[in-house]
Amino acid sequence: MTNERIWRLLPPSPGVSRLALETGISPLKAQILLNRGISDPDSAASFLSPRLSSLADPMLLKDMDRAVDLILEAVGNHEQIAVFGDYDADGITATALLINFFSELGIPTSYYIPNRLEEGYSLNAQAIKKLSENGVRLMITVDCGISNRREIEMAKGLGMKLVVTDHHQIPEDFDPVCPVINPNRYDSLLPFKELSGVGVAFFLVVALRSYLRNRGWFTETRPEPDLKQYLDIVALGTVADMVPLIDQNRILVRSGIEVMKKSVWPGIKAMKEISGIRGHRISFYDLAFRLAPRLNAPGRLGDSATGLMTLITANESIAMENAGRLNSMNAHRQRIEEDILNEIEDSMIRGLDLKDRRTIVLAKEGWHQGVLGVVASRLLDRYYRPALVLTIREGMATGSGRSIDGFNLHRSMTRLNHLFEKFGGHYHAAGCTLKASNIEALAKGLEEIAREELKEEDLVPAIDIDAEISLTELTYNTISDIRSMDPFGPGNPEPLFYCGNLEVVNSWVVGERHLKLRVRQGGSVMEARGFGLSDIHPLEGKIVNMVFTPDINEWNGYQTIQLKIIALEPSGKSTKLVRMK
Repeated sequence: MTNERIWRLLPPSPGVSRLALETGISPLKAQILLNRGISDPDSAASFLSPRLSSLADPMLLKDMDRAVDLILEAVGNHEQIAVFGDYDADGITATALLINFFSELGIPTSYYIPNRLEEGYSLNAQAIKKLSENGVRLMITVDCGISNRREIEMAKGLGMKLVVTDHHQIPEDFDPVCPVINPNRYDSLLPFKELSGVGVAFFLVVALRSYLRNRGWFTETRPEPDLKQYLDIVALGTVADMVPLIDQNRILVRSGIEVMKKSVWPGIKAMKEISGIRGHRISFYDLAFRLAPRLNAPGRLGDSATGLMTLITANESIAMENAGRLNSMNAHRQRIEEDILNEIEDSMIRGLDLKDRRTIVLAKEGWHQGVLGVVASRLLDRYYRPALVLTIREGMATGSGRSIDGFNLHRSMTRLNHLFEKFGGHYHAAGCTLKASNIEALAKGLEEIAREELKEEDLVPAIDIDAEISLTELTYNTISDIRSMDPFGPGNPEPLFYCGNLEVVNSWVVGERHLKLRVRQGGSVMEARGFGLSDIHPLEGKIVNMVFTPDINEWNGYQTIQLKIIALEPSGKSTKLVRMK
C-alpha cells in the first residue's frame, strides 16, 4: 500500500476579513474560497451564484461559425447527418445531446459509437466506409476526432463533410481540414479551456439554436427547444469526465443537477431509480459514482448501444429495461476489475520494488481491455504512482493510464511518441496502442521521465485541510453555509476540517467494514462515520485527532450533524499534521 498520507493544514489567509466584509459571507466561507484561489468579490459572487446568463458566447470558439453554417446547409439540403461519438459517458452524453436536440427539431439524425474492444477509440476507416455506404453526407464528431486527420481526409474523399467537436489535447501536427471546435486550440477566443466533450457539444447546440432563431425557423408548430432541459445530460457527462468544476463547468453542472431533480428524460429518471437516487438532494457523488459508472459499463464491455439508447428513448418502459441492463453490466464490470486487481496484487506487484520506482507499468495477455483505465485508477489510489495497464493481443498492446499531480501523462507520452502506434488523452489520463515488443522501452522511458519530474515527496499523498475548527462551531447554519458551495469535485474539493483532542465516547461497527463513533469536545457531542475503517475499532475512551467533512444526516424526518471521517489518528506527541506557512 501507499505511504501514509500527510495532513496539510492550509494557513489562515490574511485576506479573509477583507473578502468576508466585501462579500457579506462568513470568515470560514471566505477562507475556503481563498484556498481555491478566489480572492476578489466579483469572482466570489460568480462562484457562489453561478448563473446560466454567465455562460460564454459559443462564437468565441474557433470555427463555431463555420460549423453552424455547414450543419444548417446540410439541414437545408435534407442531407443525411450522423453523430460519431465516443463510448465513454462523456461521449455517450454528448451524442445523446445532439440526437435529442435534432430529434426535437424534426431533423432525422443517425449515430455511430465504435465498439471499444474491436474498433478502439475515435474515428476508424471501417466505420467511415459504413457511414458513407449508408448515405451519410455530414458527420459531426463529439468527444473525439482531434487526432484523426487521416480518417477525416478519407471521409472527405468519400464525399462526406465533417464537423469535429472535441476537448482533448491538440496534437503537435494539428492542421485542420474541416471545422474543428476545441477550446484547447491556440486560436480559440474562449478563455476557459477545460470543457468536457459534452460541454463543447452543448455550446454547439446553443449556437445552432441562436442561428435558427435568427432565421425565423421556430414557429407555433415548430417551437424553440428549451435547452435548460438538456442540462442534466450535460452535467452527467461533465462530472463523468472529471474536468474541473469551475467557471463554465460549474455553471453547467450546478444548473444541471437542479434540472436532474425533475428530468424530462425517461432514461435519466430510470437510471436515478435503478441507482437508488431519490428525493431532492442530488450530489456530485451521485453523478460520479452511481450514474456515470453505469453509463460507462456497456462501452467497457464492448456494447456500444445500450448506454446511448437509454438516454435517447422516449419510452419509459424501454428506458427502465435499459437501465436494468446498465446495472447488470456495471456489476459484471466490477467483477472483472476485481479479478484483474487481485491477480496484480497476488503475482505482479510483489515483483516491483515500489520504493525505488516512480511509475507502475503492467501488461499481460488476456486482460479485458475495457476496464484497464479503472484498474490503473485503483492502482494509483493504492500506491500513489502514475500507473499504466496494458493488455496484449496478437503482438499488440492496448491500455490506459492514470497519473498524479506533478506528472503530465499525456506530455510524457508525447516525448515517447516513437514507441506508439497511437495515443491520446489529458494530463491525468491517457490511452495508447503500441507493439508488445515496445512495452519494456515504454516502461523504462516513463520511469526516466518520472525521475526527472517527480521528487520523493511528490509520491506521498497529502490531505489538504481548509481550516481547524471546534465542534462548537459546527452548527446547522455553518454546515448549510458550507454546502451552498457545492457541487464539490475536481477544482472545488469538498471542504475538509481538522479537529484535535476528541474523546471517543462510543465506537461500533456498521455493516461489515464501516466505523461509527460518538466523539466529545468540551460540551459538544457528535456522531462520526468512517467508511472502511472498521479495523481500528474499538476506540472507546481514546483521544483522537480527526480530518473530516461535516454533513447533515436526515433519517425519519429528523436531522443530526454527522462528521464524515477522512482520516483519523491517536492524539499525542507524534502527528501527521503539518501546519503550512
